[in-house]
Amino acid sequence: MAEKNLTGTGASPSQPDAPVRLAAIAPEVSVVIPCLNEARSLALCVDKAIESFHKSGIRGEVIVADNGSTDGSQEIAIEHGARVVNAELRGYGHALRAGIDAAQAPFIVMGDADDSYDFRDVPRFLAKWREGYEVVMGNRFKGEIKPGAMPWMHQHVGNPVLSGILNLFFRTNLGDAHCGMRGFTKDAFARMDLRTTGMEFASEFVIKAAKLGARRTEIPVILWPDKRGRPPHLRSFPDGWRHLRFMLLYAPNWLFIGPGVVLALLGVAIVLWLMPAPRQVGRVILDLHTMIFGMVFTLLGVQIVFIGLFARVFSYAEHFNRGQQSLERALYSVQLEHGLLAGAAIAFIGFFGNARIFYYWAAEGFGPLHQVRYVIFWSLWLFVGVQILFSSIFLSMLGISRDTFIGAYGKK
Repeated sequence: MAEKNLTGTGASPSQPDAPVRLAAIAPEVSVVIPCLNEARSLALCVDKAIESFHKSGIRGEVIVADNGSTDGSQEIAIEHGARVVNAELRGYGHALRAGIDAAQAPFIVMGDADDSYDFRDVPRFLAKWREGYEVVMGNRFKGEIKPGAMPWMHQHVGNPVLSGILNLFFRTNLGDAHCGMRGFTKDAFARMDLRTTGMEFASEFVIKAAKLGARRTEIPVILWPDKRGRPPHLRSFPDGWRHLRFMLLYAPNWLFIGPGVVLALLGVAIVLWLMPAPRQVGRVILDLHTMIFGMVFTLLGVQIVFIGLFARVFSYAEHFNRGQQSLERALYSVQLEHGLLAGAAIAFIGFFGNARIFYYWAAEGFGPLHQVRYVIFWSLWLFVGVQILFSSIFLSMLGISRDTFIGAYGKK
């Protein structure tokens, strides 16, 4: 990662003593602006941030995290008093991480380089940090969205729906979870250990802030029409889907475990309900074929539940999601042998039931089989037991990573 120029608090690059003076006085706030070909608007953003430093008496620095601009954005940033950090890897998340890593202040305010956010609001974010908040989100819906600043679909559908899902799945309690202007402590950001590189970086940030229990709040901000003079980098449906996909994958309880449990219970209920005899519902008689569907529902549900457990253990073992205390307790108390014993016991019960039916059927000379209901019933438990047995082995394999052994004997 290469850096160009070192200035701050609005010091002009022509002042030779500025870097030495500022190195001795650490800034309070670092404004980080990701940039990719924003020559038309970048200077306005840098100037407004530095203006806010002067008017509020704040020690601050502006860092432009450039993601490979070819329109002279780097030179413009330097001329207006910012420090440029080159993000070698492409992507919104990569650019932000490069800028945040280079920040010298304990508190960081990030915002887009298209002048859609007013960086003269930086002192308001800083004031909330001084009150003890670790994450300060801008809220465009509590503030104002100027005409032409946000497409109707984004304003009334996309952002409310995505923010609602975040609040439902992760209890973020935010009204505008995808606002591009937000402040946070460098320590809280380090603890988040963010992994995404694209636009879903914004969702991962909010999710992990909530999971860490970071003290967070919102302040009203105004969203202005951008001044980039070209189509935005944001692509409505592809990037919206990336956000939604990430949230679903990060919430296996909602995507896998919950639906899987419902499907498995429904299947078992159907099998047990039809076990004694056919049932009539209105003019329809439900019999063996419906019972077979019940068995299929159960097997699908159990498999989906285990996929959810695979996802949870994988994210835990790879340090993608470390805030799963209930999972930690379960993984230390439930060992591989428990799953093997449970799976083997259930499979044996199913096998023994089917073997008994086979014995009597063979004794009758393999004539008509009148115990199909019992075959379906015992086969269900045989298949479920086998699923549990092999899934337990795979869960244990997922638990072994570079520095983690899940399910080890005793707690570390």
